[in-house]
Amino acid sequence: MNATTLVGLGIRTYLAGRIGRLSNARHWQENAAGIQLAQLRSLLGAASGTEFGKAHDFATITALPNAEILPAYRKAVPIADWYAYKDMIARMREGGEPNVLWPGLIRDYAQTSGTTAGDKYIPVSAEMLRSNFRASLDIFAHLARFGVSLPWLTTGKSLFLGGSTNLSTNAHGVRTGDLSGIVTPLIRWPVSEIYLPGRDIALMSHWPDKIEAMATRCLREDVRMVSGMCSWALVLFERVMELARKTNPAVRTIADVWPNFRVFVHGGVKYAPFDARVRAAFSGSPEGADIPTRLELYPASEGFVAIQDTPRDPGLRLLTDIGNFAEFVPLEAIDRPDAPAYACHEVEKGQKYVVVLSTCAGLWRYILGDVVIFDTVPDRPHSLGGGGGDGPPRLRIVGRHRHFINAFGENLIVEHVENAVAHAARAAGVTVGEFTAAPVYPRDGVRPGLELLVEIDGPRPGGPVIAAFRDAFDASLKDQNADYTTKRTSGVGMAEPMITPVPCGTFHRWLESRGKLGGQHKCPRCANERTILEAVAACEPS
Repeated sequence: MNATTLVGLGIRTYLAGRIGRLSNARHWQENAAGIQLAQLRSLLGAASGTEFGKAHDFATITALPNAEILPAYRKAVPIADWYAYKDMIARMREGGEPNVLWPGLIRDYAQTSGTTAGDKYIPVSAEMLRSNFRASLDIFAHLARFGVSLPWLTTGKSLFLGGSTNLSTNAHGVRTGDLSGIVTPLIRWPVSEIYLPGRDIALMSHWPDKIEAMATRCLREDVRMVSGMCSWALVLFERVMELARKTNPAVRTIADVWPNFRVFVHGGVKYAPFDARVRAAFSGSPEGADIPTRLELYPASEGFVAIQDTPRDPGLRLLTDIGNFAEFVPLEAIDRPDAPAYACHEVEKGQKYVVVLSTCAGLWRYILGDVVIFDTVPDRPHSLGGGGGDGPPRLRIVGRHRHFINAFGENLIVEHVENAVAHAARAAGVTVGEFTAAPVYPRDGVRPGLELLVEIDGPRPGGPVIAAFRDAFDASLKDQNADYTTKRTSGVGMAEPMITPVPCGTFHRWLESRGKLGGQHKCPRCANERTILEAVAACEPS
């Protein structure tokens, strides 16, 4: 028995209890709410001696009974975004100050960037690294639940498409960089035995060179699992196949190169628009076989949020017991100073909520920004009578609270656009890549409307194909959104959508022009103004 097989058996044995616990849906329905309240109490207790904890009287709140702790916490700490913590984080990161937001000195900061704001620095405490490690173990536990043999998986290699920057260290010993740059140096034996692409390539900062190095390094490896964003996985698959065809012209699919490739772990963007391209890469046809096992994650630099717990089900189970506490603010109220917030047992199914996290790295009631809808909700805590739920807390990401289109009262969100693109691609018989939507403002006889800039694989499609895509896209938006239907009725409001096809790779060129190529960087699916769409369009090759 070789070392990697022993690693797999060890992981399977180590996770045996966790696999059983994760399989018990009734446990998470009955106990998720109580577990979350216990997480909150633990967080407040740990930070009660910090500057922030003293200012907000965490010690007193921690001493309250379960029924009172959450209302008291909400009264003491306002909901806030990163800018409310900016100065404190600067003192911690740049000045090396301990005990500000979290006990001790936080030595690691994940550098992130949005599409409209500058760089942000997210504290990553030792406790957060442990939280993320526990979440990563749950990935393997759920894969085992899905029928993947961990000894078989670890006999081969697992390829991780992480971030794209190394760490910088200041005079206080504080490190800053991509979250992957923080985590990669922590990979040790025995995990290092199955890990690809290796530390040196993982920390490369120039993404085109990194893809080339990954493809070359992994071409002849026994890759069994790939983890990363769909868009970058597809870029890698294509380059691996191109290299493989130099010695074997018969290669058609990534499965021809990696015959044991059976597991794809992905997150960060909605999967449906990528489904046809992934199937084509794996089986040779957009309607062909899918990768046998797919697992969707909801990761963030601020903390792991949720993970898919049922194969092919879009609902992601909230990670309730890894050291963070989650609240959910109704989307329509997020900008109100008195916005209500609800724990996982207080939400209503089908309503849109913005995710708010309190973390084991000292972010308190922090607006994560993602908009989610719950498919199932857990019981109330036992201290509040229990009951009232219908399953573990499962949610779906439907957009970002700053990414929407409502220029003419149409009230479109990311989920509407993503679903419509996937529907239109099937109807028109095309394979799409990245895309973004924005309003079309009335001018010189041009009626108000919506423009979709979309990558379409292959030769530029002709008019009939674009017309079919447009009509299906329009119909799907109408099916999903009554406000959009009203604005499109009888041809007196918004015009039919404008579909602007561009070659695949256009969005990546835009990201590269902004120094944001690779890793978790991505383009918003929609925006309420045209700046992003026009900037991407300008990157189309002539």
